[in-house]
Amino acid sequence: MVKLLVDMSMTLIHHGHTRLLQKAAEVGYVIVGLNTDEDILKHKGFKPKLTFDNRKELALAIRWVGEVLPVPWPLDSTFLDSHNIDFLVRGDLDWYYKDPENLQKLPINRIMLFPRTPNISSTILRGEI
Repeated sequence: MVKLLVDMSMTLIHHGHTRLLQKAAEVGYVIVGLNTDEDILKHKGFKPKLTFDNRKELALAIRWVGEVLPVPWPLDSTFLDSHNIDFLVRGDLDWYYKDPENLQKLPINRIMLFPRTPNISSTILRGEI
């Protein structure tokens, strides 16, 4: 069975997340790679209102999720290899090209892309709240 890692922060979960997880589950076994509270603060600039353990509990309650792992930021092939993960699943590649070192850390042939859900993101929702 193909093992897929869907990395997420899940600071504000929405239907775009669940649609991505459902699409991934149609391909293989889904593991959510959850960013730590510390990495969210460091890279996104805010402390999540829900702790890692709370966000993990939410992720595990989603029917398409088989397990949850804390993931390093940024991800690399070593992490995927150490957990026998075949592909990283993403909704876009914007993040990938912003950091040219990603080409060395995570080869493009280890990434599986699905279309993003239009007009929805945690950033958009946070801005509207």
